[in-house]
Formats: sequence, C-alpha cells, structure tokens
Amino acid sequence: MVKRIVIADDEPITRMDIRELLQESGYEVVAEASDGFEAIDACKLHNPDLVIMDIRMPVLDGLKACKKITHDKLAGGILILSAFYDKEFIEKAKQVGVLGYQVKPLDEKSFIPTIEMCIAKAEEIKALEKEIQKTSQKLEDRKSIDIAKGLLIKEHDISEEEAYNMLRKMSMDRRCSIGEIARTIMVIYE
Repeated sequence: MVKRIVIADDEPITRMDIRELLQESGYEVVAEASDGFEAIDACKLHNPDLVIMDIRMPVLDGLKACKKITHDKLAGGILILSAFYDKEFIEKAKQVGVLGYQVKPLDEKSFIPTIEMCIAKAEEIKALEKEIQKTSQKLEDRKSIDIAKGLLIKEHDISEEEAYNMLRKMSMDRRCSIGEIARTIMVIYE
C-alpha cells in the first residue's frame, strides 16, 4: 500500500524538492501546507501516514501544529525537517510526540530511510494503541459482568454460576457481547 504524506514548509522550493524525492521513492504526497494551520487542515482532510513538518513557519509554527496533530491523532506520525538542531528544539519536538528529526539541508541517503523508520514506528504505535483499547474494553466488560452478576443474584436469588449462565444465554440469544448485556442489566436493575 502506498504511504500517504503531507509536506508542511513555508518555502515552496523546499516543498517541491521534498515532493519530487518522495514521489521518486514511491510515496504519495496528498497535500502541501505553508503554515501550521494549513498542515492541521490537510491532516484532518487526508489523515496521512506521515507529516513532514518544518519548525519555523508563519502564522502557526510547526511545533504547535505538531502538538495539535498528535493530540487529535490526525496523522500516523510526524517527522520534523528543520534548519535548527539545538537541544531546545529537539526537546520540544520529543515533548509533542514527533517520531523523527531531520536537519536541513536534506541528505537524500538518510531522508528516505528516516521516513521509513518514522512510518514503521507510527504503525507500531497504532497497533499498540489498538491493543490497549481492546484490553481496556475487556477489563471494563469484566467489571460490568461482575456487577451484573451481583445484581442478578440479588434480584433472582440464584448462584453466581447461574447468573453468569443467564448473562451468557442472553448474549447468545441477542447476538451481542456479554459486556453489552451486562451494561444493560446494570441500567435496568440499579
């Protein structure tokens, strides 16, 4: 699958050079932006795999745009591309969740491998977030099931096993998760 990229830099020539490099390497440039607000809008519209972002741009700088993009999960990841390489900028980039930092002028030999690494890390993070969400949902379901069992035991004067079997049967009969049934029971009986 072709990876989709947004380029955000206030220099049109820089954007053109980056676009050509990316397209030659098989990437799809879905949008270009000349300031942070345009970058945010492009990410909202395209949800790219990666954003290549300059730090110093007019209107809204790259680091502030990065913060919004990572907070709202508008892109898979962000690679900073900047002429500034002092520790302060690098530290700020880490704090806003940037996956990579490349110093201008571009070194073509390291640019594409850096992009590949950033995209791979972004995909890894996305997979981990899905796994965390799944585990969290299972935990919530477990809590709901325990509460619902307690309510059924109290309401029907049955054993814990009977309460669980009742939940399971309702779940199968209605073709929905046992967690959904448990949450419904909690609303009905509380």
